[in-house]
Amino acid sequence: MSNFAVTNATPTTATGNLTVATRFITFSTTGEGHIVNITQDLKDLLAETGLDAGTATVFAPGATAAVTTLEYEPGVVQDFQRLFDQIIPREQDYEHNVRLGDGNGHSHCRAGLLGPSLAIPFCNGRFALGTWQAVCFVCFDNVPRDRKVVVQFMGV
Repeated sequence: MSNFAVTNATPTTATGNLTVATRFITFSTTGEGHIVNITQDLKDLLAETGLDAGTATVFAPGATAAVTTLEYEPGVVQDFQRLFDQIIPREQDYEHNVRLGDGNGHSHCRAGLLGPSLAIPFCNGRFALGTWQAVCFVCFDNVPRDRKVVVQFMGV
């Protein structure tokens, strides 16, 4: 017998057909681990859809960007950036840099490790995020870039 309990989620009053709504968030980044808190943008987009319950998929197009959740405060941001400097250093010899000469081999490795997407449930028109949990976009590229995040809501 397991040591955990399973409870039912609070019932929602939503009924009707499934709706799929795709939205975009655009912004500029400075590169090299620039972290952008997109939580409020996501909340605004969810409110705009009028959906009550479902899932939002947050996707970072591109091979040098990722999305994750963090407590978005200066200490965690600095720790997060230092962690990537330690485990995937910029100055390492990367085959990507040898082949393409663009110097961003570390950017691809960092983005690949973190991943390009998140699925975030929402109920009663609110994301099921923890108190300090923020949804963050991370630009690992070695140059500033204009970025786009794709957000697809599926729900009722």
